[in-house]
Amino acid sequence: MFIQPVFGAKLAIIIDDIGYRQTDEAVLSLPNTITLSVLPHTPLGQKLAQDGHKKGHEIMLHLPMQALNGKELGPGGLTNVMTEGQIKQQLHSAVSSIPFAKGANNHMGSLLTQMQDPMRWVMESLKQNNLYFVDSMTTRFTKATASAQSLGVPTLKRQIFLDNDISEAALQRQFNLIMVKAKQEQQVIAIAHPHPETIRFLKANLARLEQAGIELVHTSHLLPEIDANQLMASGSNANSSLILK
Repeated sequence: MFIQPVFGAKLAIIIDDIGYRQTDEAVLSLPNTITLSVLPHTPLGQKLAQDGHKKGHEIMLHLPMQALNGKELGPGGLTNVMTEGQIKQQLHSAVSSIPFAKGANNHMGSLLTQMQDPMRWVMESLKQNNLYFVDSMTTRFTKATASAQSLGVPTLKRQIFLDNDISEAALQRQFNLIMVKAKQEQQVIAIAHPHPETIRFLKANLARLEQAGIELVHTSHLLPEIDANQLMASGSNANSSLILK
C-alpha cells in the first residue's frame, strides 16, 4: 500500500542567472518543483523558459538591476539614471522576452533596490503584468519589498543562498542549514545558481527533503494566501501567451 508522505514544512529553491551558458540547460534535469529564473535577452533565455515550462517548472524573470560595485548588468538592465518611462519600457521588453514568467526577482540590484522611485516604477510594471516579486536581498537597505507591498504586488524575500561557495563541504553546510530553517520557520526561499557543482549536488541530495518531511514547492506556493488568490483571480499572466520571437 502506498503511503503519502506527510510534509510539515515547505521549501522553494529558485535557480537564477539562467540564460547565457550551454551548461545552463542542465537545470532541466532537476525535478520540476525547482523554480527557474531566467535573464532577459540572453542567448538561451527564451528556449530555456519555454522548455522549462513544458517540463512543469515555474518560470520567473531574473531582472538585472544596478549594483553598488558598478558591475556590468547585461541586456535589459535597470539603472539609477533611467527615467520612469525608460525603466517601464525596459521592464516591458524584459517581460516580453521571457515567456510564461509568473514572477520576478532582482539580479544584483544592491544600488537600485535602495531607491524609492525606481522601485515604485518597477513594482507598478510588475503589477500591470500580474507578476509576483521575490526580493533577492542583495542589500539590507532594500526598499523593494516595502514598495511591492505598498502597491499590492504579491511579494516574498530570499532567506538563504545555497551556493555562494560551491565546494562540496560548503554546499552540504548550506543545505543542512536550509533544512533546519525550513523546519523552524515552516517555509523557506533559497536561491541557487546553475553551476555544474550545484546541479550535481541537488540531484544527489534533494531526496533528503522528503525524508525530513520538507516539501519542495514552486515559489508562488509560498505567497500569502490572499496574494496567491490575487494572482489566480488575475488569470494567466499577460506574458504566458507570448509567442517566441
